[in-house]
Amino acid sequence: MNAISAAVTAASAFLWLGMVLGISFLEARLKFRAPGVTVPIGLGIGRIVFRALNRAEIGLAAVVIVAVAVGHPTVAIGAAAAVTALILAVQLAVIRPMLNRRSDRVLAGETLPRSRTHLLYVGFELAKVAALLALGISALAA
Repeated sequence: MNAISAAVTAASAFLWLGMVLGISFLEARLKFRAPGVTVPIGLGIGRIVFRALNRAEIGLAAVVIVAVAVGHPTVAIGAAAAVTALILAVQLAVIRPMLNRRSDRVLAGETLPRSRTHLLYVGFELAKVAALLALGISALAA
């Protein structure tokens, strides 16, 4: 892979990784521990924060895809970029709409049992973390 594309890919992957770790694994858990934060307030905050994160992820995914496409990537870099993009696409097209429908119901006042869909999202976040690590490390090694 050429040096500029590899540097852009690595920087984008690690920036994206930091955002996912900071939002999904820190902010998402901690906001519900703050005094006075109810489930509806936490869900409202979470929707805003994750909408912003997802927009940033789409932008970073676009940068990665372009950098990889023009950089003559190794198989490892191409595969890690494809897996990362696929995970994000599934989260945005399938899992997030399911979570949004559920949070709409909670915000409308319904009391619902715990959701397994949230655990599915967390599983995809963990897979995305692994894919981003592989992408960033592979790009640095290129």
